[in-house]
Amino acid sequence: MVDSQDAAFAALANATRRDILARLAGGETTVGGLADAYDMSLNAVSKHLKVLEDAGLVDRRVEWREHHIRLNPKPLREVADWLERYRAFWEQRLDALEDFLATHKGIRHGKRTAPVPKNRRHAR
Repeated sequence: MVDSQDAAFAALANATRRDILARLAGGETTVGGLADAYDMSLNAVSKHLKVLEDAGLVDRRVEWREHHIRLNPKPLREVADWLERYRAFWEQRLDALEDFLATHKGIRHGKRTAPVPKNRRHAR
């Protein structure tokens, strides 16, 4: 069984599918309306939509012969929540780097422009 996050990430790995989601963020549209926006066949767009639908990223509503597609934001929220943990991690790492650079701002291009603390003079 494929995990829902795995399916979402696999679907998001394709630039066309990400673009389809961006278009759907503006509101519901038909499959034909989406296909008009791309230089590919209706069948090719339908295949992309099938991947997005299988991942739960879009919902389909059939009205007579028209298939209406809309964005389902729930899986994207789950992906964003997962990524948020790593954003926090990298922010902490970058803050630590910023602190390090602020305390060592006198060292530029291998030349010391500020006095070196006594405990670090012979470290090189």
